[in-house]
Amino acid sequence: MVHIMAITEKLELIQDIDINQMNNEEIKWYWVDFDRPSEEEVKLLESYFKFHALAIEDCMYFLQRPKLDYYEGYNFFVFHSLNEETLETEEVDVFVGKNYMVSFHKTYIDEIEKVRQKIIENNTIGTKNHIYILHLILDNIVDKYFPAVYKIEDKINNLGIHVKKHSIRVLVNHLFEIRNNLLKLRKTINSMRDLLYRITNSDHFKNYKEMKIYFSDIYDHLLKLSEMIESNRDVTSDIHASYLSINADRMNTIMMTFTLVTSIFVPLTFITGVYGMNFEYMPELKWHYGYFTILGVMLLVSLLLLIWFKIKGWFDA
Repeated sequence: MVHIMAITEKLELIQDIDINQMNNEEIKWYWVDFDRPSEEEVKLLESYFKFHALAIEDCMYFLQRPKLDYYEGYNFFVFHSLNEETLETEEVDVFVGKNYMVSFHKTYIDEIEKVRQKIIENNTIGTKNHIYILHLILDNIVDKYFPAVYKIEDKINNLGIHVKKHSIRVLVNHLFEIRNNLLKLRKTINSMRDLLYRITNSDHFKNYKEMKIYFSDIYDHLLKLSEMIESNRDVTSDIHASYLSINADRMNTIMMTFTLVTSIFVPLTFITGVYGMNFEYMPELKWHYGYFTILGVMLLVSLLLLIWFKIKGWFDA
């Protein structure tokens, strides 16, 4: 589907005009959006707009990082829109010429639809230019990054609450899932940040100085997002280290308990082992009170060991 919006010299907005009418002298600038285009509509990129074959190839294959390429008469952008649920990215390709903007995307992009609705509702859109539309698309794409980052921050905060409810293994698995999502966001956000830096410092945009402040504002948002990602990565690293320390402390406590039990039962096992030997002439075998005496000795040994462990501070560990 191809959506066309144009602004006339009289600063009026007209929609869904025929593509052959866009070169009319009454048209001041226009925006063409290729929304999930058919094969016939894709061919317009070459047959009508005469875009470079390499740029068209970039549109057809989702292999590109966010980037900016300069061609004769127009600039070519690749942006990444974010799916909040899966954190996967969708590519948005944009061609910007002297008096036009062409956007291309193979999937439905909610941010572009919001921009289209905003243009329809904006009575002053005629006073703007097509670079303003580019800014709106970028702004909506970047704004959608924030909820994803905030959602991950909430998950990180919840990890501390559930420490006592789940095993360390379950918590570490959640932590690694969060770190994996942070890596996905980091790749997308840092690439978009570098792209915005090029846009705000490019000599090819000297004719649009009045828009530089808008792109700089988006760049500031991406810097903030980048800092949030790095901060969250540091927090997850600290939490991971804390989990390992807690787990090591638990293991030390368990081993200490086993050591105490073993230390008590070693002499008792020795005593029972000695009197478990089937020799006929062992002195104590004929003793009338031998059984109860040995039990008493074993109990006394256990108590003495417990007292000694207490004095040594083993129970304080």
